[in-house]
Amino acid sequence: NSKKKKMVFPDSTGKNVPDATFVLRRNNDWKKETTNDLFANKTVIVFSLPGAFTPTCSSAHAPGYDLYAPVFKKLGVDSILCLAVNDSFVMNQWGKSLGTKNITYIGDGNGEFTEKMGLLGDFSKLGFGKRSWRYSMLVKNKKIVKQFIEPIKAGDPFEVSDAETMLKAMDDKAKAPMSVFMFSKKGCPHCTRVKSALEKRGILYEQSEVGFTKDTVSVRSIRAATGKSSTPQVFIDGKLIGGADDTIAFLEKNY
Repeated sequence: NSKKKKMVFPDSTGKNVPDATFVLRRNNDWKKETTNDLFANKTVIVFSLPGAFTPTCSSAHAPGYDLYAPVFKKLGVDSILCLAVNDSFVMNQWGKSLGTKNITYIGDGNGEFTEKMGLLGDFSKLGFGKRSWRYSMLVKNKKIVKQFIEPIKAGDPFEVSDAETMLKAMDDKAKAPMSVFMFSKKGCPHCTRVKSALEKRGILYEQSEVGFTKDTVSVRSIRAATGKSSTPQVFIDGKLIGGADDTIAFLEKNY
């Protein structure tokens, strides 16, 4: 009786990325980019995933790398690439829907690069056909210096290819990026001060505007969340820091 061969994905650490050509949609036109274009003389992080618009990819994988991008940039990373066996139209629209600012989306539509990496998985049971297994890697001048491949198990494993794991591998003393949220108001000069201080440090933030339209939150909401009605009110890593002066003082001390 023949036993079913166990699927194994190869670790390519120490090898060069394979030669491949990507057919991409850029500025309403088709453009061919090679691995040489993407990786030569650059430090690049790649995270690859089974498909655009899928739950784990949309809620955690891509947003995580976008959040950590400023820290990676300080460590010398030139670009962060998200790769999937999808066409370029799909990848571009997915990137727009996520609103990420620091990721370049690469459609490996023919699976050429992924197959040469040895990381083409069979997702036929889900109706996906062959797609990329989930992994991440750090590439310096085309050479793979670190690679993290998700374990082969049921479900959609997401244990080692995340941004936090990559950061620790690159520099275990590097600080994770702050998670920042603020209540702001249109025309508020103190809000502008805080935004400038965050942007100066490369810190990403999200905000909800206080106002009286359907696209804003009410004064009641900001009072319920913070106990105050003035703006801005800033949260960092789940803790209420306060208004502009308190937030800027916190940033000057800690970042």
